[in-house]
Amino acid sequence: MTTPFPFTAVVGQDDLRLALLLNAVSPAVGGVLVRGEKGTAKSTAVRALSALLPAVDVVPGCRFSCDPAAPDPSCPDGPHEPGPGTARPSRMVELPVGASEDRLVGALDIERALAEGVKAFEPGLLADAHRGILYVDEVNLLHDHLVDLLLDAAAMGASYVEREGVSVRHAARFLLVGTMNPEEGELRPQLLDRFGLTVEVAASREPDQRVEVVRRRLAYDDDPAAFAARWAAEEADVRQRVVAARELLPQVRLGDAALRQIAATCAAFEVDGMRADIVMARTATALAAWAGRTDVLADDVRQAALLALPHRRRRNPFDAPGLDEDKLDETLEEFAGDDDPGTGDGDPDGGDPGRGDGGGDDDGDDDPGPGGPGGGGGGGGRPEPDTGPRGGDAAARPEAGEGGEPRPAGDGERAPARAAEPFRTKVLSVPGLGEGAAGRRSRARTEHGRTTGARRPRGALTKLHLAATVHAAAPHQRARGRSGPGLVVRRDDLRQATREGREGNLVLFVVDASGSMAARRRMSAVKGAVLSLLLDAYQRRDKVGLVTFRGTGAEVALPPTSSVDAAAVRLESLPTGGRTPLAAGLLKAHEVLRVEGLRDPARRALVVVVTDGRATGGPEPVAFAERAARLFAAAQVASVVVDCETGPVRLGLAGRLAGELGGTAVTLDELRADSIAGLVRDVRETSRRAA
Repeated sequence: MTTPFPFTAVVGQDDLRLALLLNAVSPAVGGVLVRGEKGTAKSTAVRALSALLPAVDVVPGCRFSCDPAAPDPSCPDGPHEPGPGTARPSRMVELPVGASEDRLVGALDIERALAEGVKAFEPGLLADAHRGILYVDEVNLLHDHLVDLLLDAAAMGASYVEREGVSVRHAARFLLVGTMNPEEGELRPQLLDRFGLTVEVAASREPDQRVEVVRRRLAYDDDPAAFAARWAAEEADVRQRVVAARELLPQVRLGDAALRQIAATCAAFEVDGMRADIVMARTATALAAWAGRTDVLADDVRQAALLALPHRRRRNPFDAPGLDEDKLDETLEEFAGDDDPGTGDGDPDGGDPGRGDGGGDDDGDDDPGPGGPGGGGGGGGRPEPDTGPRGGDAAARPEAGEGGEPRPAGDGERAPARAAEPFRTKVLSVPGLGEGAAGRRSRARTEHGRTTGARRPRGALTKLHLAATVHAAAPHQRARGRSGPGLVVRRDDLRQATREGREGNLVLFVVDASGSMAARRRMSAVKGAVLSLLLDAYQRRDKVGLVTFRGTGAEVALPPTSSVDAAAVRLESLPTGGRTPLAAGLLKAHEVLRVEGLRDPARRALVVVVTDGRATGGPEPVAFAERAARLFAAAQVASVVVDCETGPVRLGLAGRLAGELGGTAVTLDELRADSIAGLVRDVRETSRRAA
């Protein structure tokens, strides 16, 4: 067995270690979501935590790790009689991003259930993680329906498997830890809210700390056992402290003053629902127990807020997590009560369980910070960010010229214009029936959705089509010796249900940033429209990419990614000016689609060209643009042209471009879902016209 990197040897990352330890003390806190760049000890710290958890007693032979003192009465391997058990180390179970639903919740053998009447159940990862840790690396890349199942099990403490009237339930109580790199896309706000705590991590910029990270990592790689032995005493101390805090936890008193501060803080920061209040209360109680106290202090409430609230303030993908600490302190001071026993001396966690700066990491980076898991008190809090990508320091923006137009930035280039307010857009979709990743945009064959037919199973049967199975078995009953009531079903009779749902697409934006787009303050409206489409792409689980063209060529401003907020940032800083090399923009987009098609052939593309249709850059600009557009039509790539032409005299060039692309054109006004002038348009209409 591989020797894990010692938890107390991780350099810095105080908030991460504290959040993990609080969940070890009180699993009711609800788990941890760790956000941060790659190489910041996220995985190392989580894997190291399992070695600090006390051993668990289990019923011998039970695949579901039942507690021998109080066995689960609904255990599929039960019923068990209370009695002595066997001790085993706490497990850390890792959920791969590409796991199937059956791998997560378990597989029920429908064939044996129907043919033999046997409820044969193979436990999944949720059963393996019971009374241990379930770790999901890159949780933001996990399919939504798996995340829903995962968080439901974490909230209820049980997993349910339902297959065609056959039901299995087993206990599933575990410490849920998810890690993610925000550059790869965000979780939905509803899912963020289901994680108890969140921590932002970043690599240290201090040379001395980075040197210590590398030194310890190299020492660990040279001899893991010897390195772990040097930290054995510190590990034992923290392990004992976790046990002591668990025993003290029921005695901790959460006074009325602390409760008022918790409620006032959640109200002041306008978090939705009541889950934040409950999580803060449990976290503050765990902090007191970790510090060896039986009273919750104001410092505990403050630290709990910094861990439990930042991710609950996100209202859209462009909101950065974080809290205004000055506002937090004002709220806590205003609602401090007479029964508050005080703030105490020092940190609310009672000090460092390890050696101060400790650390190592899979990739050799780590975060600065004095003390151990309880030190610091920063809690990941940051000054409250602006509420969207349109924010920023006004003094840092280019000065505006007369009439509000940005002044030229030199060489025919205009400074970036601010985006107009986003709006709800019409639904654009790809025609036909796809088989891409689950999402909410275009029709697709999926594992979840409405049943549309049946087929013979290819591999294991997962979704039984009962009527089709009965229909297939009925003609053979006499030959199988069945003359009375009942039905003899054999393997060849079973039929898999085919289902239709929705998929996510690759939405590639091709944005005209030439000088003609900057006229009449047009670019502000254009950016607002693209920002609206980006929000729509986020809600529909799409990948997005951004190609821009201006001057003498085109560039990929953002390769296809799941991070729509990254696209919004690139859009906000987009300058305009110069000629319109429309052909270059289309050819660049065609190349992006070709490469992405090799990486993910199942994901279909929707190209959104934002332009007024003018082509003025390069030799024979109009002819070359038309030829480039026909490449998309020949490949049957779904496309929409957002016509940005304004003014009383319009040339209709965007509509002509849409015809060459084999797509449809909509104006900025028609793009709005609530526009009176808008017509109900869809990419499917173009497909029908082409047919």
